[in-house]
This record gives sequence, structure tokens and C-alpha cells, in this order.
Amino acid sequence: MLAIAGLVAVCLPVSAVAAPGQCANPSGTYTGEVPWGQRLVDPARLWPLTRGDGQLVAVLGTGVDGQNTQFAPGQLEGGPGTERADCDGRGTIAAGIVGAQPDPSTTFAGVAPGAHLLPIRYTDGSATDGGGDPGALAGAIDTALNRHAGVVLIAVPASADSPALSAAVARARAEGAVVVSAAAATQRGARSYPTATSGVLAVGSVNPAGEPVQSEAGDHLGVAAPGAELVSTSAGAGGAVAHRWPVTDPGLAAAYVAGVAALVRAYHPELRGDQVVTRLTLTAHRPASGGHDPRLGWGVLDAYAAVSSTLPADVAPPGAAPVPASEPAVVPAAAPARPAADVAAGTIALAGVALAAAAGVAVAAVRRARRRNWRPSRFTP
Repeated sequence: MLAIAGLVAVCLPVSAVAAPGQCANPSGTYTGEVPWGQRLVDPARLWPLTRGDGQLVAVLGTGVDGQNTQFAPGQLEGGPGTERADCDGRGTIAAGIVGAQPDPSTTFAGVAPGAHLLPIRYTDGSATDGGGDPGALAGAIDTALNRHAGVVLIAVPASADSPALSAAVARARAEGAVVVSAAAATQRGARSYPTATSGVLAVGSVNPAGEPVQSEAGDHLGVAAPGAELVSTSAGAGGAVAHRWPVTDPGLAAAYVAGVAALVRAYHPELRGDQVVTRLTLTAHRPASGGHDPRLGWGVLDAYAAVSSTLPADVAPPGAAPVPASEPAVVPAAAPARPAADVAAGTIALAGVALAAAAGVAVAAVRRARRRNWRPSRFTP
């Protein structure tokens, strides 16, 4: 039945958010061609290198529906602060993009199926909370860090900042976590948080034509990723493999970046969080301008390059001022002391040269005098 329902809905746009007063329902089981966002990121190309094993990705938003069986048994972590139900639906869609398992019943799969997921609800997703309370979101970040999440995905950003939220981001950065948040503000000139907070990897979103689709823009944007006409796991699955599609929500682009960040962390465990962010931004496909774009950041995510490129761990991020190379001070080495024997030999040699020169002068003088018929006088005492 799910697959049949999906065929009916395939051409109709679907919101990532459940209708007011209702919980999210799946479109069906997706059996079409591999979704374009999945083709663009192409995680299967990287799975021989890494599937994200050993990584814990916290999904902060509306919870994750643990009844969708495209999540492996035990893949969703439990414990205090976690939520395995999701009426809103956005948390489940984001979690599926990060780590849904390959399944023979569908062509959709997540980016890092080896990663574990930590579902944390800090908002019910209603319009009355403005996309999330920043104080509650700060507490959710702290919960993720207390569970040692290496990647923190803000599936539902807040529309305002707070000292507590800034402090939580600073703690995450100090502890080496990667915080990924979508540029999800719906009004031009507005910013979402912690997307616009320093130290957060802010993600723009693109459609299949590579065009930006979000309203939020600014110099805080880091990279862009698929955020329109997407397919992913759905809440309300009821123990089946179920999906929603085609979903357009700029907030979901961050899920692709979080999945790739988990792959990078698994393949390069020596990197700090800031170094992972540098890799993701340096290896992105540059915008047409060749520089930073206020809606695309440093370009569209390139998962294969981010994982497989050979880069120094401490390479500078794009746009960083070049560090002038300091010229080394050249100090001539002291000449070695000459042995006494060498000094004596040099003195003798110089004396010999002086005698030879004097003799040469004397011979020349005598020859010149003879040419003038000069004769030495005889002296009789």
C-alpha cells in the first residue's frame, strides 16, 4: 500500500513539516531512480573507504521516528534527552539523509550508514515557537556533547540567538565537535541560529539545477548542498521502510553535510572539528565567481574530494589571509682557525714571492743600463 501511495504523490511537492494539527505521514516506499541529491553526493563511491563507522551524529530538532525500519537495529541511540518519536517529521527526514541503511526495497540510502544517530527533540516544530527556542537548543547541544557526539546537526535552527546558545557552540568547538546548521531563515535579511554563529558550518541549499533556494544569505555561509526535491525516510512509518518525497526544505541541506562530515571524521580520525570544516569548504565546487557566494558559501559539497583529498591537517581555510613566510636570518659560519703549520708555510711562501720580485726588478735594471752602455766602475781603495 505504501508503494502505491507513493506513485500517486510522486509529482506533487511535499512539505517537510506536518500539516497543523496532524502528524507526518509517508508518501510511500520510494522505488524510483536514485534521488538526485544522493547521486550528487554519491556516498556509495566512498563506502569502500568509509561508511562512517564509529561516529555519533546528534540530530537536534523534532525527534526521530524509530519505527522506520530503514534505520538499523541499535542505530538510534537512546538515553536521557533522546526522542524516538517525531510528529513534525523533519527530524526523521534529516536523520535518514545522514544514516539510513541501504535496503533492497528502495533506491534511497543515507550518506553514512555506519554512523549512529542521537535523536534529540528540543522543539515540537510548531509555528508558535519561531522555529525553536535558543535556550532549549543550547541545552540540546550540551546534551549531544555530554554523549560525545562528534557531529552535531541542527535539523531545526532557531530564529534568534542567545548567550546560552553562543556558549554551547563555543563549548562544542572547544571539544572538537563539528556543528552543522542550515541557513533556514525565511525572510530576506534575516539569519537563523546557530547558523550565523562563528564556528558553525552554515549550509545553503540548491535545487537540481544548482541554483540556491534559501532566502538566508551572508558571509557566514560555508557550503551548499541539496535542499529541494529530496527523498528521505518518513515519520509515521509504522514498522515499515517508508519515505516522503519530493521534499523541499532548505533546512535539510545540512543533513547531507553532516553525513559527509561523519565520513570525513571516520576516515581522518586525527582531525579536529575545525579542520574537518576546512576540508569540507576547501574541497567544495566553487561558485561561478570563483570566490565566496553569499548564498552558496564556498560552493557545493564535494563528498569524494572532502574524504579522499590529501591535505595537510593544518591547511588554512578558504578566504584566510595568507601567512607571510618569514625569511630565515642568514648568519655566516665562523671561519675555522688555521693551524700554525699553515701560517708558517704561508709566511715562507710570501717571503719567497717578495725575493723573487726584488730579483726581477734588479735584473731589469741591469739590462736597461747595459743598453745605455753603462759599465760598472772599478774602485781601487
